[in-house]
Amino acid sequence: MTPEMAFECLVVSPDPAVFNIMDRVLRDFSISANLCPNASTAAALLVEGSTDLVVIDLEARNSSELLRQIQETRLWQMPTVLAVSETDCVVPGVHVALRKPVTPESGASSLKTAYTRMVRDYRKHTRFAFNDPVVATDENDQTLNVVVTNIGEGGVGLTCKERLAIGSVLSLRVRLPDLENEIPIAVRVLWNRQYGAAGYH
Repeated sequence: MTPEMAFECLVVSPDPAVFNIMDRVLRDFSISANLCPNASTAAALLVEGSTDLVVIDLEARNSSELLRQIQETRLWQMPTVLAVSETDCVVPGVHVALRKPVTPESGASSLKTAYTRMVRDYRKHTRFAFNDPVVATDENDQTLNVVVTNIGEGGVGLTCKERLAIGSVLSLRVRLPDLENEIPIAVRVLWNRQYGAAGYH
């Protein structure tokens, strides 16, 4: 995996055996993992928008609610969901299933399937590096100085000193290489981080 494809994963499980095995398998795929013992913690992290994979133990409390939130939350890129369960079942919103007891072999096999989907989604949402300072206007006609850090078919990355509310809309104009005229863009904030980066669509 190249550095720009450094995937991040949330492992949602109260079962230490599940996390220990999946943590080792994820490291073999160079995927960084965060352990969330409960669905509430995971839901808060998902809002930040940097999660590529969710490994969720269906025996975890409120797991069904977390699956519903993943499907309903407007993220710039929906994470791949790998569900761990004691039974064979089809669950809406789950892309890959893993049967308990989890072994290094079964974990690696399921993660390989999930990884293929993640790479496909990554290529679909590829962004092009950009470093252009522009003036944006919010819904209240207030101006903000922002820097467009990347741009692509799936959205725009910006940095801004002000922390913007999720769901707010900005209007701005960018000049792309080889184009004479600026392009007007209206973007909705889908996630933000404490150090000023934000994701827009």
